[in-house]
Amino acid sequence: MKTTIFVTTLLCCAIIVSTSHAEEVGSVDTKFKMLGPDHKIVIEAFDDPKIEGITCYLSRSKKGGLKGMVGLAEETSDASLACRQVGPIRLVGELKEGERVFSESRSLIFKSLQVVRFFDKKRQTYIYLAYSDRVIEGSPQNAISTVPIQSWSSR
Repeated sequence: MKTTIFVTTLLCCAIIVSTSHAEEVGSVDTKFKMLGPDHKIVIEAFDDPKIEGITCYLSRSKKGGLKGMVGLAEETSDASLACRQVGPIRLVGELKEGERVFSESRSLIFKSLQVVRFFDKKRQTYIYLAYSDRVIEGSPQNAISTVPIQSWSSR
């Protein structure tokens, strides 16, 4: 019975992690681990799912070792975020204030890294906020990036 619950929990976590739609751009090792992969910082890119022409780059730590290898390590709340206009901006869906544009599990069950989008109408700027939350208490650590809407010429 315990084995069945454990396997089911691992499968659910694998599904949650796989819903992340970022692609790894690069990484650097930060600490050697004798068993399993090293601790590292990864850089990932993801496109805003409802705004063509905006890409966000996220750097975050990733624990290695045996726990990190099997997905049991709880990751830190540290993250850095930079979003940029990479082409003409085109809305492909209805936008909601504070809408989640990225989510990734940071522990087996209780912790996740979120990126949400806001719009500053007065300044015509999209604002992206990265933060970590968990079921009981989130972290005040956060990162912010802005993308002012600009005309885009295709040369």
